[in-house]
Amino acid sequence: MFGTVADWVGAGCLVAGALLSLAAGIGVLRFPATLDRMHAATKPQVLGVLLLLLGVALRLRTPADLGMVALVGVFQLATAPVAAQMIGRAAYRAGRVDPDLLDADELAER
Repeated sequence: MFGTVADWVGAGCLVAGALLSLAAGIGVLRFPATLDRMHAATKPQVLGVLLLLLGVALRLRTPADLGMVALVGVFQLATAPVAAQMIGRAAYRAGRVDPDLLDADELAER
């Protein structure tokens, strides 16, 4: 009984994660500004990957697989914000960010 419910929930997580990752990819292609693209590349993509990992964990359910899935999730959560920060900073320094779109410009003095 638990296995069947876990399989259905896992399948739902896999579909939802795939749809979020697809939305992130479409956003990267379609959004006009650099900061919009950066947002699309990090926010829904991370949630999509975490939902995919949850779906895989619910389907596999072995300790070795769960450990590997947890490590992938931790590394995804640790690296995506840093990558977004570095992309945003590089885009700002290269002059690819429209200053009118910024609410506050903390880097203007530097």
